[in-house]
Parts: sequence; structure tokens; C-alpha cells
Amino acid sequence: MSDQVIIVGGGIGGLGAALMLARRGVRVRVLERAPEFGEVGAGLQLAPNITRMLDEVGVLEKVLPLSVQPKRLVFMNAKTGEELTHLDLQDARQRYGGPYIVLHRSDLLNALLEAAQGEPNISLHTDHKVTGIEDTGDHVVVRCANGAEYTGELLMGADGLHSVVRKEIVDDEPICSGYVAYRGAVPLEDVDRRMAMDEVVIWMGPGCHLVQYPVRAGKLYNQVAVFRSQEYLEGKEDWGSPEELDRTYAEMCEPVRVAIPSLHRNNRWPMYDREPTATWTKGRVSLLGDAAHAMLQYLAQGAGQSLLDGAALARALPSLGEGDWDAEAVAGALRAYEDERVAFAGQVQSTARVWGDIWHVDEYVPMILRDEVFRSRDVHDYKFVDWLYGPVRAGAAEGAAAERAAAKVAAAAVQGTAAPAPAEPARATDVNPPTPAHA
Repeated sequence: MSDQVIIVGGGIGGLGAALMLARRGVRVRVLERAPEFGEVGAGLQLAPNITRMLDEVGVLEKVLPLSVQPKRLVFMNAKTGEELTHLDLQDARQRYGGPYIVLHRSDLLNALLEAAQGEPNISLHTDHKVTGIEDTGDHVVVRCANGAEYTGELLMGADGLHSVVRKEIVDDEPICSGYVAYRGAVPLEDVDRRMAMDEVVIWMGPGCHLVQYPVRAGKLYNQVAVFRSQEYLEGKEDWGSPEELDRTYAEMCEPVRVAIPSLHRNNRWPMYDREPTATWTKGRVSLLGDAAHAMLQYLAQGAGQSLLDGAALARALPSLGEGDWDAEAVAGALRAYEDERVAFAGQVQSTARVWGDIWHVDEYVPMILRDEVFRSRDVHDYKFVDWLYGPVRAGAAEGAAAERAAAKVAAAAVQGTAAPAPAEPARATDVNPPTPAHA
């Protein structure tokens, strides 16, 4: 019996898709090129649009004990040390149906792997580097470097930024942003100075930023420094060096400067994305995750959007049933998948680029204007994230506004002053057009 779906790539996106498809009765085979399943990197942020979906498949409860639920997302000026604004995350579950969490990437992957290993509809393989793909019209055949060959009804490429499968569909290359990242999730006792343990903090500087937050239930402190490399602009082959890292952050405020020595120097990650594309599909071959929509990290949605791809697939494919999948039926299911995901994921890709530009302004006047816009924002204004984290649950906006108004009345009563008139509650439908959200 041939496979129904073959997934190339066993990262967060690939394993997540396999799990969600298997839970809907679809037989899945996952081919991972590495000797074992694992994630490269450190911390990971999962917004409510992702966690409510993980809750539906029973994975959220596995990762919550290893996660931190921050109360605030704080934006700071990396040169002056000034707090500019923050996003209140405490009512995220009430507003969007899921919490905002931060965790180690490997903790999420391990939870997905453990769940996938318990599914009889999933076959997992490591050391399977795909070298050939053939769409015969009736099936798709996948050949691996180790001699293995598999036949399936559909092939999904979840093989990351440098996807082999994508080359079958789109003729393009990853785009280098000229920025490079240094990361480090280290024990708390090894951090010279840290911010509050219930906050995600983003320090925005000229051509650079630093993100800090705790992971692994508060045992580790994750820090990521990203900067625009002058060495890259000069055409140097070995650009974004540790020496350039130190030079870039030498003029930032003290809390930022003291964080830089905690970063790991043995690895660095040049930042790439791809242009949004109109289709991810050709015949019986399609894409998900970074293979479909590689994006810069400024909205903290890369891994999450790959999981949403899997959820969309799990809604589109089960209707194809058992037995051979007719080519026309497969095309219809993949159209439904793309209708749900392609345009939105492309919007996230494009918005992430703009948001990075806002973070990294390096001229005096634009920096003043950015900071003033951030300062003047109402910290309970969610219009910048409703499009991304939504939909807003019915009554959530009104309830939160009423609670804040009641708190103001109570505070005024305690102080013996006249209470301010409660503001008109915001309506859940009052959502502005898509605007950059956050880290």
C-alpha cells in the first residue's frame, strides 16, 4: 500500500503537519535528512494564533510546563534605555482563545515528536536525504540517497529555507537581508544582568536589536542579537564576525552592552527570507513552512505559520478518503489549502520586512518619529496584532475594556478622587487593516 502523504523534512512544520493529518485519519511518512530529529536555535515565541491550534491537537498541555507565559511584550530604545511602549499579554487567552508563550525550540519539537511517535498513521525516518522526485500524474515517487524509494498520493516539502522540493515548483533563491543573528539560551546564573522574568523585551537600535526572555520554565535566559553587517555591505566573504558584533553594540546602553558577552560565538545565523509566491503547488507536489514562505523573524511567526500550514492541510485532505486519490480531487484539496494559507502567509512575510525596517532605523529624525509613535500608543490598543492573532473572541474586547474601567473607578475611590468617566468599550469588529505587530 502506497503512502497517502509523504512529508520531506522533520522539523516543527513537518512533524506538526504529520501529527495533524494523522489525527484526521491520513497516513503519513516523514523523511528527515539528519541522523536524528532535532532543532537548531534557541528560544521561540508562540502567539495565541498558534497556541490555540496546539491546544486543539493536545500538544499545548505538553509544552506549557516547559514554557513561560509573559505578562508584557516591552519595546525599549537600545541607545537611551527608555521604555517606549508595551503590549499587555495577560488577557491574550480571553481575547484570542490561546495564551502567549515562550519556550525552547527543542522543547516544542520534542513534544511534537513524542506525539507523532504515538500515532499509528505516521512512519518516521531519519537519515533519508531526498535526491529525486517524480510526479507520474497518478502518484508521486520519492528517491533517497540511501537507496530508499517511496510512492505516495501527495508530496509535501517541509524542508526549510534551502528546500529541495521547492525547486520543483518555484524558480527562485533565498534573499539575504545583510543581517546576522547571534543567539544564546544560557542558565540564569550565567547572565550578568537580565530583565523581568515575566517579560519579553525588545531593544531597538540603529541597524540592530536585542531580544531577551526566559525559557524552559524560567531556568534558561534566551537572548538574540541581530545586526546589519557592514562587512556584508563591503562584500567580505566572512561577514558578521564576532568582532563586528562587539563593535555594533559597543555604543548601546549598558543593559544591552552587558548582555552581548552571554551570546554564543561559535555559531551565527545570516538572516534570509524569500519573496512571497502566488502558488506553492505543482501537480501532486506542494510546500509548507519555510519551504513555502521563509520569513524574517521580526513578527516571531516563522515556526507558528508552518504549524498553521499543517492545520490547513488537515482540513483540506481528509475528504479525499481511502484508496487512490484522483488527480482532480487532489488539485481541489490543494486549492483549498492554498486559498487559506498562501495570501495570508505572504502578508506575514512582507509585514515582517517592514517591521524590521521600523526597528532598525538609524537616522536621527526617523528614530525620533518612531519613538514618539511608540510612546503615544495606548498599551491596551490591540489593533496592531488583532489581524495576526485573531479572530478576536466575541465579547472579549468589551469585557477587557469594562474591567479596566472598573479598575480605574476602584483606584480613584481608594485615592478619594473623582473617577474618570469610563471609555466607550472597543468593539471586537473595530480591527484596523493589517499593520506590523511585534517581535
